[in-house]
Amino acid sequence: MNSAAAQSTCKTAYSESSAAEPAYSLSSRAMDAALLSRLADYAELTKPRISIMVLLTVIVGYTMGCEGNWQLSVLLSTLLGVSLVASGSSALNQYLERFSDAAMPRTAGRPLPRGTLSPWEVAAFGIACGLSGTVWLALTVNMLTALLTLATLLLYVAVYTPLKRRTSLCTAVGAVPGALPPVLGWAAAQGTLDAGAFSLFAVLFLWQFPHFLAIAWLYREQYERAGLKMLPRHRSPRIVGLLAVTYAVVLIPASLLPHAATLTGDLYAAAAVLLGIIYLAGAVLFAVRESRSAARGLLFVSLIYLPCLFLVMTFDRLRLLM
Repeated sequence: MNSAAAQSTCKTAYSESSAAEPAYSLSSRAMDAALLSRLADYAELTKPRISIMVLLTVIVGYTMGCEGNWQLSVLLSTLLGVSLVASGSSALNQYLERFSDAAMPRTAGRPLPRGTLSPWEVAAFGIACGLSGTVWLALTVNMLTALLTLATLLLYVAVYTPLKRRTSLCTAVGAVPGALPPVLGWAAAQGTLDAGAFSLFAVLFLWQFPHFLAIAWLYREQYERAGLKMLPRHRSPRIVGLLAVTYAVVLIPASLLPHAATLTGDLYAAAAVLLGIIYLAGAVLFAVRESRSAARGLLFVSLIYLPCLFLVMTFDRLRLLM
């Protein structure tokens, strides 16, 4: 082969490899993007914002129950196990509600209605997370925490979710698993339950009603169109607001139960009353106006109330233990 022919061959080979390289890079980037999109879909199944709130309340429960005897390994194991079960609960809830989710604009963008994940994938993910989290808690924390966490999943998925199509009492049923996360933290710290654990449960149980009633009122047309009974069936004007006011009133003395159980001092008691009055004011305003702005105001106040209350509760508890 002469020199000119060799140079021509080299140029051709180089040209072909240069042309193939961008195509390979594009294919690789497309695969990476597809993988990231799929991981994002699975992350969305876990309802991250709710899961974070659950884990924060577990930490509060552990702090209140550990009596200053912190065991970081136990807390981390608890958070991992509860996180897995909470993720499984959210996934199974979306599996069961995939048709109603598709009928509501606020949930139509979830992975199942979009068709980016199949029902069997979501169900398998939910079951795997729920079982693995429960087993992990039983092996690394204690059996009480594992059983309570499993009960939380079953109440949420097998009882609350189907009831949403049957009766507005589903809200009361759903408030039970919703109030259990701090109890899980307490059980992880002590291995038993007592009045202190009940006081934490009562606070979170009652807090949920004005919060959820505001959400249900805001999206009442969507819920009705999807066949979900989230509000009283025969409701006269102001009835939803009056219910919110009633629960906000009862919450004020209930929020003092941790103080009565000697878990906190006077600082928490004063903060609980003040925050309770602010929450009640939001509920009263909603009952009087029954408007979208008032409902959003109540929802906003509810989201401020809980973290502030738990923050002061935790601080006051730690202050007393020092």
